[in-house]
Formats: sequence, C-alpha cells, structure tokens
Amino acid sequence: MFDSREKIALFIDGANLYAASKSLNFDIDYRKLLKAFQSRGYLLRAYYYTALIEDQEYSSIRPLIDWLDYNGYKVVTKPAKEFTDSTGRRKVKGNMDIELAIDAMEQSEVVDHLVIFSGDGDFTSLVEALQRKGRKVTVVSSLTSQPPMIADDLRRQADYFIDLASLKAEIGRDPSERPVRAAVVNDDDDFDD
Repeated sequence: MFDSREKIALFIDGANLYAASKSLNFDIDYRKLLKAFQSRGYLLRAYYYTALIEDQEYSSIRPLIDWLDYNGYKVVTKPAKEFTDSTGRRKVKGNMDIELAIDAMEQSEVVDHLVIFSGDGDFTSLVEALQRKGRKVTVVSSLTSQPPMIADDLRRQADYFIDLASLKAEIGRDPSERPVRAAVVNDDDDFDD
C-alpha cells in the first residue's frame, strides 16, 4: 500500500475524524499519527481542517489547534456560521471541503500518495481527479463503527481504504495521558451521499 520512497501528504477533516474516533471509543494521539505516517514514507505535509466558532470567549478545540500548529501540522481554519433552523434550534455549520480539495490538488503536483482522513462522500470527485493526475489516494475512516462513517462511493473510488479501527493501537491516545480536548463543529458531513 505504501512505498517507503513515496512523498506523502495527509489531509485531515477534523470534525469527521473526531466523529469517527468517538464512534470507535478512542481519542487520536496526533503525535503518534504523524509518526505512524512518517514511518510509511516521506511525510511532506500534514494538514488539519476545522471550522471555529469565533465569538466564543473560549473554545475547547483551541488547545488542540495550537498544539497541532506548533507540532508539525498545517492547520487550516475558518469561522463557523451560526444559524437557527426551522425548528428554532441553534445550529453551527463549518464545512472545510473546498479548502481541503484545493490543498490536495495543489499538493498533488509534488506528492505521490495523498491520505484523506474523512468518510465524506463529497470527496469522491476529488479522489477521481487526483487519480487522473497519477496519484495514489488512501482514505481513512470507519466501516466498523455503528453506523459506518464512510460513504460507499468514496471507499470504492479510493486506491486503498484503511479502517480507523485498525489504527487504534498505533495512533490511539493512552487513557492515562492528559487529554487535549477537541470539540466538533457540526458541519454538513453526509456519510451516505
């Protein structure tokens, strides 16, 4: 699946990966995640995408974002949009799909293998475009979670699929370690598009 001579780039849909790891009952240790993929090839870049609620005095995701920024990740954020739905409930929307897709297309000029941490079916067209450029694409999500977090079309399109559950021992955080809390911004991930 990975060739040690390959240049690799990681593209992490933060909200999607958080939801998948929570459904599998473990936390991601982002230091271990970097090491895991550095051992698979030449890790050129690791991107982490998330939307932030800007008007909050304190956001529980801020410590994670700051840590990632100082520890080898290129963090891409944008303000989340708040709105009230038809039932009067406050909702937050923060989709980072376009930012991830643009970065992946730009990086496809210099990397051999792109790893997308998301099960969002909206990325199926991106995977096709990257493959037309001669790049390998691995998708990391979960088929074993209930419900599955990976869109069937995305899983079929990817060159390789890694179930997040199979990485738990390698990238899971030791429960005795002090956690870096992460909050999910509810974006419009549809796992079955």
